[in-house]
Amino acid sequence: MPAIFITGAAHGIGRACAERFIEAGWFVGAFDVDGVACADFARQAGTGRAMHGVLDVTDPAQWEEALRSFVQASGGRIDVLLNNAGILADGPFSEIPLQKQIAIMRINVEGVMMGCYQAKPYLQAADRVINMSSASALFGAPSLVSYAASKFAVRGLTEGLRAEWHREGIHVCDLMPIFVRTAMVEGMTKVQAVRRFGARLTSADVASKVYQAATDARPRAHYLVGREVPLLRLAGRLLPDAWVLPLVRRISGW
Repeated sequence: MPAIFITGAAHGIGRACAERFIEAGWFVGAFDVDGVACADFARQAGTGRAMHGVLDVTDPAQWEEALRSFVQASGGRIDVLLNNAGILADGPFSEIPLQKQIAIMRINVEGVMMGCYQAKPYLQAADRVINMSSASALFGAPSLVSYAASKFAVRGLTEGLRAEWHREGIHVCDLMPIFVRTAMVEGMTKVQAVRRFGARLTSADVASKVYQAATDARPRAHYLVGREVPLLRLAGRLLPDAWVLPLVRRISGW
């Protein structure tokens, strides 16, 4: 059976993705710093259908061990690597502690970079890497400055690796969802764009798009999730620079 390795799989989007792929008959590796929740998922999935492990995505040694154990359990294959783990903090840039912002960059950017780097020796033609980016990668986002910056970096990493690994037949893409009804988003109190757009997407909605990215015959570079996101991307492409700031301020309430 095809196999997918998922980071940040304990809760929210990662957990929904793990459940979606189990339903589709895949072998799922669920990894997270919350090993208890991942163990619960693997137990519910049933013997021979999933494995779990503890993984701090900023630790290269843990990546190496997690990937080795997953490949042993999956019969020697990684059909899809889903770099989903991520964190955020909302509020004015100068009011968020520096160490928190450094942690956002480490987990959201270094964690994805390490996953791609450490998984490369296991990847073969037709395998896929799916990175979790965000609609925040389209415009700089007030009250989410470091988070948006981290997703810009994920987008750049995705596009670069997509070009580099194309000749080997390895497909690299990312997802750009707008606000999703997760505990992380529900905990945001200082982002006015959430009130403007709402958080109508569910984790299951995003998981369905991840499954599409994993199975498309001709995968795209970016999968936009949420009806507003294509319009935002179009605006970013067509509007003169002088108009972008007023648009961002209007959306964000700044």
